[in-house]
Amino acid sequence: MTATPSQPHSPMVPRAARPPHRRRSRPPRAERDTAGRAAAGRATAGRATAVRDTLALVGLPLLAVLALPAAFAGGGTRRWFGGRAESQRAEAQAAKDDAAAAFYELDTAQRDLRISIETIAAVDSSPAARRAVTDFETFGRRIDEASHQYIGAVDAHDLDRDDLEASAAARARTELTAAKDELGRVKRELDRFAEGLGPLLGKAETQLARLAPAVERARQALLAATNALDAARGSGLRADDLAARLAVLGPELTRLNEGAGRHGVPQTLERAERVTREAETVRAEAERLPERAAEIGHRLTSLRTRAQALTTRTGQVDPVLSELRRRFTAACWQDLQQVPDQAAESVRQAERKLAEAQTARDEQRWPDATALLSTVRALLNSTDEAVSAAGDRLRQLNAVQKDPQQEIERTRFAVRDAQRLAMAGRSTPDPRHARPLDEAVARLERAIATLEGRHPDYWHFLTETEAVRQTVAEVVSHIREERGAGN
Repeated sequence: MTATPSQPHSPMVPRAARPPHRRRSRPPRAERDTAGRAAAGRATAGRATAVRDTLALVGLPLLAVLALPAAFAGGGTRRWFGGRAESQRAEAQAAKDDAAAAFYELDTAQRDLRISIETIAAVDSSPAARRAVTDFETFGRRIDEASHQYIGAVDAHDLDRDDLEASAAARARTELTAAKDELGRVKRELDRFAEGLGPLLGKAETQLARLAPAVERARQALLAATNALDAARGSGLRADDLAARLAVLGPELTRLNEGAGRHGVPQTLERAERVTREAETVRAEAERLPERAAEIGHRLTSLRTRAQALTTRTGQVDPVLSELRRRFTAACWQDLQQVPDQAAESVRQAERKLAEAQTARDEQRWPDATALLSTVRALLNSTDEAVSAAGDRLRQLNAVQKDPQQEIERTRFAVRDAQRLAMAGRSTPDPRHARPLDEAVARLERAIATLEGRHPDYWHFLTETEAVRQTVAEVVSHIREERGAGN
């Protein structure tokens, strides 16, 4: 039975000891009579007080006995006795605190992981990312189940009840411990799942880190392109095509400003990079536009001069053809018969294209002017080759007519060099190499034989020796490739 603390003015508290009696001098008689009567009164009052104290002491055990059943009946005060029920209550309360801590840890982990999952979902649309989102949703259902188990256990048991039975406290402890264990088990599985998201989360965070700089680069590139275009127009150049290309990028900038939350992170990154690339191209062309205009003007002048020169050279083809006809067989010049007419037509076509290019340049249609000048250049190149072919043919035929042995020795040297390479490190040549070399030797001999007679076909001889050298060169290249691969 717990001790009841002493209270002030309680009958249980012994009275304070009276101070020691001091002897006083006798007063006069009248005073002694008055004092005697007063002392008698005080003695009577003291005896009454003593009687009351005695009755209170006698009645106190009876009151305690009457109050004891009420204390055990739980009349609004805490139990006086500890025992097994209080021990079970303490253990249940400890289990409740542990479960609350586990619940808080799981809830915090779920909140943190939800941020990571949302980051991955916003950036990555791969199958792995979609699977991660689905797995997190599955974990969410498991977390809800574990949380409901914990909340149900807490709501089912009031551990603050004064009349809590030991068996009820034990059940509460068991259920709360089971809830805590389930929360911890789900938390451990959630942690393992979070660790597996490392690569996906790293990739997503990298893309998010790239997002803001990429969008800003796109804005700056568009601004630079606009400024360059304004500068080009200020110099008197219209640059309509560049302005049209820049106008197309306006809606793209609007989408960039709307943000990745609306259009997605990967799409926004791709759009920002595309806008940056195209805007930088427009800026570079706008900055180069004055130089390009001057270059087109220079090319117009240069190609016009070249066309005039080719017109003059075309007129010199007829005398060359006349000499070829007079000195060599028809096979030596027959394929050149149409060169003068074809060259003259090509030059006239080039001059028409030059006029169109001049018009495009005056109208500042720079792409059209550039394309037309490229066509003119191709026409003049082919005409130049055709006109030069007649003169080259005459020089080659003159050389072989004067000394065919030089062409023969040149070709034989190429054949012998290939034969030595084919035999290097071998007692017999590889048939794949020996056969084409033997055929080349036979072909050369047949070409030499055509030089006999009164009017040899020198052009046929030259084309045959050229073909022999080409065959030999192919064999040599094949041998070197095989040996290089073998090493």
